[in-house]
Amino acid sequence: MAGTTPATTPGTPRVLRAMNDRAALDLLLEHGTLSRTKVGKLTGLSKPTASQLLVRLEEAGLVVATGTTEGRPGPSAQLYAINPGAGHAAGLDVTPQRIRAAVADITGAVVGEYELETRGRRSTSVVRQVTDALDGAAKAAGLTLADVHRLVIGTPGAFDPATGRLRYASHLPGWHSATLLDELAAALPMPFEYENDVNLVAVAEQRLGAARGHRDFVLLWNEEGLGGAVVIGGRLHRGFTGGAGEVGFLPVPGTPLMRQVTKSNGGGFQELAGAQVLPGLARDLGVPDVGSGHYPDVAVELMERAARAAESPADPALQPHRDLLDAYATALATGLASVVAVLDPELVVLAGRAITAGGEPLRARVQAELTELAAPRPRLLMASVREDPVLRGALESALAATREEVFDTSAR
Repeated sequence: MAGTTPATTPGTPRVLRAMNDRAALDLLLEHGTLSRTKVGKLTGLSKPTASQLLVRLEEAGLVVATGTTEGRPGPSAQLYAINPGAGHAAGLDVTPQRIRAAVADITGAVVGEYELETRGRRSTSVVRQVTDALDGAAKAAGLTLADVHRLVIGTPGAFDPATGRLRYASHLPGWHSATLLDELAAALPMPFEYENDVNLVAVAEQRLGAARGHRDFVLLWNEEGLGGAVVIGGRLHRGFTGGAGEVGFLPVPGTPLMRQVTKSNGGGFQELAGAQVLPGLARDLGVPDVGSGHYPDVAVELMERAARAAESPADPALQPHRDLLDAYATALATGLASVVAVLDPELVVLAGRAITAGGEPLRARVQAELTELAAPRPRLLMASVREDPVLRGALESALAATREEVFDTSAR
């Protein structure tokens, strides 16, 4: 019709340029630096087209020239990289004791971190705690909050999309107001998303760790609490109320049937295999010097000692430690058997310090026990993102959305 402008459709020069631009940017993210010639080869573009593409991206502030290939003169030797300052994303890892915040540049490099102790600060609003933690990380990066494109907040439990309230995390004080999300939206200058902390560990393992290349997997997490995450078809499965993966509430053999589980913030699987049971189990099995203190730390030490004992099977003095490893593997496999019977995943990733401290000896025992208890036979792997996995997952999630926004050149 006269007087109308046709919509941009696939196949137009603008769309094709945008697709080529994004392909080149993704390659630069993957490889770090590339020459014009290499960009052309990897994208299948001619040298002139690759050169034009890189000039266009440089003018848009998305790539920067970083030098030349050693020993090679001329324009074809020029190296290019993503401009780290093209965008920034932030993540928060929230626990009852503290909020840990980090800011990453568009390449994924962490450029600022901050930790805010929240224990004993109940008089300070949650909104203030979030903005203080985020502002601290931004300042550490030499930025302001306005420089951060997107934020992902990781918490225990999950916000019910129907009510806006946090569920499955009664131990997180101050986070249960029905108006909290609206208050955060009013206080933060950037778009934000919230996500269950264990789901974010799964994101980290999917993007960077043991689950790379896997589209269907379950992650079992054990640290302060026992929880899980479910990935189906490459996407997180959150469930109708956000409670998919809350396996700590799962009734299991060997424990009393618990009722009103959300009020007690625990259930059968938590009581059978949560990190808090390991000190008592170790004492029952005659493990010496169990120690006292914060139970996740004690659990980690016990699992480390048990893993070392498994490497010396001939030493009778270490038998109680090996018994602990066996008993804990059976407890973990008991709950996992129900999970894999329903989901039949390709892979199970074992995560959280109370599990990963047991290393390969624990993984092998859980694998053997699960083979006996469940018909599906998924592969079991230990998590490989060990440093701040919740925070790393939050950053990866925020970066994915930030890159979609910043790298979109279709309207330029």
